[in-house]
Amino acid sequence: MKNIVDLYEFEKTLWEKGITYIGGVDEVGRGPLIGPVVTACCVLPKDFICEGLTDSKKLSEKKRNLFFEYIKEHAICYGIGMCTPEEIDEYNIYEATKIAMKRAIQEVQKQVPLEHVLIDAMPLDLDIPSTSIIKGDAKSISIAAASVLAKVTRDRMMYELDQTYPEYGFGKHKGYPTKAHIEAIHKYGLIDGYRKTYGPVKEILEKS
Repeated sequence: MKNIVDLYEFEKTLWEKGITYIGGVDEVGRGPLIGPVVTACCVLPKDFICEGLTDSKKLSEKKRNLFFEYIKEHAICYGIGMCTPEEIDEYNIYEATKIAMKRAIQEVQKQVPLEHVLIDAMPLDLDIPSTSIIKGDAKSISIAAASVLAKVTRDRMMYELDQTYPEYGFGKHKGYPTKAHIEAIHKYGLIDGYRKTYGPVKEILEKS
């Protein structure tokens, strides 16, 4: 049970102060060459229990999908935010991630009066109190839940892209710059959705 107790430390401190609506915020997709950066904000009830939930990157795909459905069913509410490849190219990935996080938070604010936000690593300028937690997806149950929502949402977008462009292997590498992905880009060219300011893509554009 130690893992569960540790994961609730930040939330319990806030709940004990009478704060009910705590949003955990995380992102996925800062490194890929294609597609949006996806964020999630998740508000959990005080009686939420999900044995084994942690940073989505440490979970198997099967477990992530199971937790994804469980979190959606048992969360008080959640919101998904994104920034497009075009926005990433315009603002840079760091700023685009912050924008996407704020969009996820705004989706939650349409549903509940959010009182505090716990954010994985990245400080945000918000009109409500917030706490930035280094490696928060392994330290806060709310951020861990958000990491699963964001990860599964983006992965499913990559699986859809894989259906249309199977030769690129998006279902396997999820858009990250693997050797096989780079080779596929050189062989088949660029399709819509690539981030033009990212090194491997930029090099191909400069040569064309």
